[in-house]
Amino acid sequence: MQRLVGQALCLPARIRASKRAGTSPASTTKISLSMRIVSVNCSMGKTVSWKGRTIETSIFKDPVTGRVAVGKTNVEGDRQSDLTVHGGPDKAVYSYALEDYLWWQAELNRALTPGAFGENLTTGGLEERNVFIGDVLRAGTAILQVVQPRLPCYKLGIKFGDDQMPKRFMKAARWGIYFRVLEEGTVESGDSIEFVSRDPQQISVPELAILASKDRFNLTLVDRALAIPSLNFEWREMLQANVEKRNR
Repeated sequence: MQRLVGQALCLPARIRASKRAGTSPASTTKISLSMRIVSVNCSMGKTVSWKGRTIETSIFKDPVTGRVAVGKTNVEGDRQSDLTVHGGPDKAVYSYALEDYLWWQAELNRALTPGAFGENLTTGGLEERNVFIGDVLRAGTAILQVVQPRLPCYKLGIKFGDDQMPKRFMKAARWGIYFRVLEEGTVESGDSIEFVSRDPQQISVPELAILASKDRFNLTLVDRALAIPSLNFEWREMLQANVEKRNR
């Protein structure tokens, strides 16, 4: 495994052509991109100074080459610095979509390189609005299950040099996906991603995310989410608490 200097992500040629022709980039992306791993990104952590504090963080990730082992709690060569909120079986792997990178590059008016959002896998074609909580996917030789969206902490602000970045991230509603590892395996840039099974409740990643914020009392959606067998304990506990508050 070798670390690389990240290069800015750019639109595939067919999407650039569609933008010049006035075609919707989103629809073209869906057609022209198969689901794949664009980049595998890792960090062994670093120490940064922030508001007079010394912070250990692993959000500064770099692309790596070669096949990388995916274990039950993390990716080889990647260390989670704060295990109280990161890592563990339900946050073993984090992915962020190329399609969302392209949106952010326009929004921030700056080039971004893979790993900028602290993700292990930068993906193409795996758009979270089409991914359900509980879905099972094969990435490389690893079998992963969709667990939850990312709710950002202040370290995203450190990474971007903008204390407002966590709020901007929430407002943008481009969450990324946390996975648990059902079967260990290996991944590499260019590997395909494919669905193994789809969860019948069909709660998308963004739909679960809004249950933690603006739509937390949507009891119809909450009931469907609670019916997902693989829903993790923290989310189940939070949603059940919202139901109890709504019924008081």
